[in-house]
Amino acid sequence: MSSGDIDLSNQFSPKYSLAHLTLLGCSIPELTYIASHAGYDAISPRLIPMGVAEECPCSPLDREMMRATRNALKVTGIDVHDIELASITDHCDVKSYEPAIEVGAELGARKLIASAWTTSRDDRDYVVDTFAKICDLAEPYGLSVALEFPSFSRLRNLREVADIVGAANRPNGAILIDTLYMHMSRVNLIELETLPSEWFSFVHISDALPGVPDTSAGMIQIARNARLYPGDGCIDFAAIIERLPPVDYSIELPNRSRVAELGYEEHARRCLQAARRNIGTVKSKRMSGATGALGALAINQTKGESYGSRTH
Repeated sequence: MSSGDIDLSNQFSPKYSLAHLTLLGCSIPELTYIASHAGYDAISPRLIPMGVAEECPCSPLDREMMRATRNALKVTGIDVHDIELASITDHCDVKSYEPAIEVGAELGARKLIASAWTTSRDDRDYVVDTFAKICDLAEPYGLSVALEFPSFSRLRNLREVADIVGAANRPNGAILIDTLYMHMSRVNLIELETLPSEWFSFVHISDALPGVPDTSAGMIQIARNARLYPGDGCIDFAAIIERLPPVDYSIELPNRSRVAELGYEEHARRCLQAARRNIGTVKSKRMSGATGALGALAINQTKGESYGSRTH
């Protein structure tokens, strides 16, 4: 370690949050009580619905729903880690996200997830501008905006989201790393080392089998219905986490068959148990000041891990 480097992992203890997609049919109060019973520190509720199947039909911005949510948070002591999902679509009204952002901030959230779902591959300027507007909207409420790259979305890999975050150039702009999408998009782990530490917001945790579906439909099926408990698949969590600054973990692990077999609470509990077992002792090996020229050189290297999969 050089004199200019600082060990970023010193004294850091990550929080474990239960992502709403893991139990998408639950209302936010239900998610809160389940998270508490299963041993989580926080929840990551979906305050901006996407209109997908199995989503809780109750609006999270409903007055009665929010009263019950505040009561559940008070009774359990559970925190709100982040909220979702600010979608960048062809004709999205960014201002319409403000009520959810305001409520999220009131509940204690400090992070907002965004992702891009536009239909053109030639709309970079629009995506940059819209992401910047979301950042500007969230900033007065104290929220950073973490842009993710679902492998079947408009932004399909780490390079593409890094390009958008860099071009938007907002102080609260960030990147969300999802271990499933690191695997599906075959991200070279060295890419993590080339980006500023402050860009990394938190990590979505789930595992997957080797191999990647060759269709968007196949990837969506896994992402929304068949993620695996950490340790049951091939993802090398340590190789990813060691290259990141110290971050919190949100367990996003929808698995329809496991929920049907075990029920909501036991599935959530096993998600957390598996996560702690597989990543609980992993520490960041990233040093502040470790990017820059060293990172630029590293990106051209091809040896070592190509992406976050374990060798069996």
